[in-house]
Amino acid sequence: MNSTSSKLPYIGVDIGGSHITAAHVDATTYKVIDSTMKRERVASMDSAEVILESWLSVLSSLIIRANGENSKIGIAMPGPFDYEHGISLMKGMQKYDALYNINVKEVLARRLEIPEKDIVFINDAEAFLRGELASGAAADKDRAIGVTLGTGLGSTSNASGITVDMNWAFRPFKESIAEEYISTRWFLKRYKEITGEEVKNVEELLAKADQSVKDQVFEEFSDNLSIFLNDLIAQEQPEVVVIGGNIAKTWEHFIIALKDKITDKSIAIRQSEMWEDAALVGAASAWA
Repeated sequence: MNSTSSKLPYIGVDIGGSHITAAHVDATTYKVIDSTMKRERVASMDSAEVILESWLSVLSSLIIRANGENSKIGIAMPGPFDYEHGISLMKGMQKYDALYNINVKEVLARRLEIPEKDIVFINDAEAFLRGELASGAAADKDRAIGVTLGTGLGSTSNASGITVDMNWAFRPFKESIAEEYISTRWFLKRYKEITGEEVKNVEELLAKADQSVKDQVFEEFSDNLSIFLNDLIAQEQPEVVVIGGNIAKTWEHFIIALKDKITDKSIAIRQSEMWEDAALVGAASAWA
């Protein structure tokens, strides 16, 4: 698609804990235009200006202007966030503290020189499921749950007829909340408890740990995730659960144990098919 098209491509954006990914999404097919994909690391605990500069360097390169219009932007953003007004509410979450109470929509619009009305925000977990429903792992089902596993825990459902953020990350779970047991930081914490050593991420854990330690950690993780999913499945009654996020890329280490612990065996448990494309398509679909 080019700048002379009658309908400009949308810009789908995925804001993660340490990165921004963005691309043009075809306004008719809702497919990512791979050649436009851009990704940049973001120092999410740095100053507001450093964070915003990282975002702006990616977004500015994707703006198309033609016939008095410009590309509309859909941004998948982690919470807590005021999605309607574009104000960040993240604080004490080890990411984006410097943006707390800043009207991100207003700042981006002004510096990109586009109207505020041409930027919309959507919850990142909600965007993930909307993308997988459109053309991914849930495309053949009517009722779905989406769960994203990474620096945070995302949970979303379309059981009510519309895709909504369930926000179960902060649901009481064991001695704390669900996200403390089903996220990257749980892996790092549990590994240190077992070995006395520290690792930076789950990938390093897999590369460094003895097999017995890996088996123990992922067995416990499958317990945690199964408890969480069994409750969510019982409430939402989906046909499929789609699991994405970086931890889902360690699929072979937990999926057999997880499926064994899911009470309702009629539920399909599937790995994401679209990965980052899901959030980009889901965010862009906010303009549909």
